[in-house]
Amino acid sequence: MLNIGSRLELLIDDYLIDTMDGASLQLQHPVPQEVVMVYDTQGTLGHLEHPWEGNTSGFFSVIFPDDGQYKMYYRGSNWTMERGYQTHEVACYAESPDGIQWTRPELGLFEFEGSKKNNIVWPHVDEAASWFAFKDPNPTVPDTERYKAAGGMDLKGMPGLISPDGVHWTKLEKPLIPDDLNTDWGQSVFWNPLDKKYHAYLRYWEGGDESHKVHSGYRSLRHMSSDDFYNWSPWTPITYENPPSDHIQIYMNNIRPYERAPHILIGPVKRFTPERKKHPTHPYPGLSDGGLMTSRDGLHFKFWQEAFNRPGPDPEKWIQRNLVPVNGIVQSSPEELSLYWIERYYSHLPEIQPGVEGCRMRRGTIRTDGFVSMYAPYAGGEFVTKPFVFEGRELVLNYATSAMGSVRVEIQEESGRPMEGFKLEQCPDIFGDEIKHIVSWEGGGDVKRLEGTPVRLRFVLQDADLYSFRFQPE
Repeated sequence: MLNIGSRLELLIDDYLIDTMDGASLQLQHPVPQEVVMVYDTQGTLGHLEHPWEGNTSGFFSVIFPDDGQYKMYYRGSNWTMERGYQTHEVACYAESPDGIQWTRPELGLFEFEGSKKNNIVWPHVDEAASWFAFKDPNPTVPDTERYKAAGGMDLKGMPGLISPDGVHWTKLEKPLIPDDLNTDWGQSVFWNPLDKKYHAYLRYWEGGDESHKVHSGYRSLRHMSSDDFYNWSPWTPITYENPPSDHIQIYMNNIRPYERAPHILIGPVKRFTPERKKHPTHPYPGLSDGGLMTSRDGLHFKFWQEAFNRPGPDPEKWIQRNLVPVNGIVQSSPEELSLYWIERYYSHLPEIQPGVEGCRMRRGTIRTDGFVSMYAPYAGGEFVTKPFVFEGRELVLNYATSAMGSVRVEIQEESGRPMEGFKLEQCPDIFGDEIKHIVSWEGGGDVKRLEGTPVRLRFVLQDADLYSFRFQPE
């Protein structure tokens, strides 16, 4: 018997679904908004305005508002076609009051090309190549370790760093995770308040050469956990409802608990197909777009095979390793989430579009809880949940309909028999577009007397989307 208590339940998978008739789960898509930062802007004298960044700036993480400030960490780097490699790799910091207007504070911590007038927070290549940082919500950690970061996995292992303020960092003496052959970088690390453990999702090569002398096979993910951030469990490969393959690989993951429903992990991921090439003159094959994966136990994931975020018409998004999702989804208003991605990676390549403004971060928005919906067309559809018990007084829906559409709800006994007072015909049509709608039947909306009783919900939809529901406590 499922027990959902009063927690928010997203319609992102079939966890709660028993039967569907004419309705289906539909992947939603972020809406592109403004470009919020450009990482290789040409200055007035023709040189890079921020030379410690460049056209391969990446590995971004955005921290939820902290003391009124959004914080962003990222790798600053630049690729030259002449040399065929990154000229430098440093870890940088930016901040914003709203997640839209970002500034680079002049920190004066590390020298770059003879000047400390920059926003570099860590200068070393090994640790900065795959920089990921987060504010640790664990209430037991000392203030000196409130911010944590993990660097790039290589033959030396994955380095860890700690900071009291997110600006001044100290590298730990021992790697967080020693090199274990076929592990790669592209990690996500966080502390989960539900099990009070740290979790790491690391990229590795499925079916690859275990000697680590060559990366082979295809990119997938493995999981590790820790009680204290310093000592980690052996790795475990995660499993998928629709597994990646050598054709659709998980290049980067951004898995985190969803803040409104932390029992659900959501990862906007970078999907990579290595063999495709759109522009014949470009030197490298490989295209990418944004994907989505979700989980409730952290080990088994639903990996959507359709794109969450497509490249679109911009030709410079159709070159290698573009549309890189940023780690971090922030609540920008009660109705809206903001998420970010990197465009025009490897920009300023004359083979494609000479002089085009280069590598940049764009903000996108998506409806609160709106990653996936249960959808039915105007012809109608319905679904019935599995039996569960709950706590609360009111049933609250996050839904949207057309002007002609509707949602209706019936509460059933475990056997499927409609309950008196909560039958479908006793539920007036619900129509509109609301993040928080309290359901009411002809006799009212108080469901307190049903607490602890196994029930089912039957939803009947007409040209409507249902994103989430919960039983609201007193």
